[in-house]
Amino acid sequence: MQLLSMVWGISVGLIMIVAFFPCLGWINWINIPLALTGLIISLIAITSNNQTSKSGSVIGIVCCSLAVFLGSIRLIAGAGIF
Repeated sequence: MQLLSMVWGISVGLIMIVAFFPCLGWINWINIPLALTGLIISLIAITSNNQTSKSGSVIGIVCCSLAVFLGSIRLIAGAGIF
């Protein structure tokens, strides 16, 4: 679960970077729900008791949170389209 949350967070972060290019802001309409799903998975992974190191889950939480925050700002600034 920890590996899944880390990979999900990194991939959502990369998609967020692509969505910052001009005329590709519509990708945030897809990226934000994916990031929220990844955030839920990361929170579940960090609260499970059977893991010793939680670094992958923390990476997932940080990347997904940044993707939701910055993607929302990008949608607001581009009026939801650009």
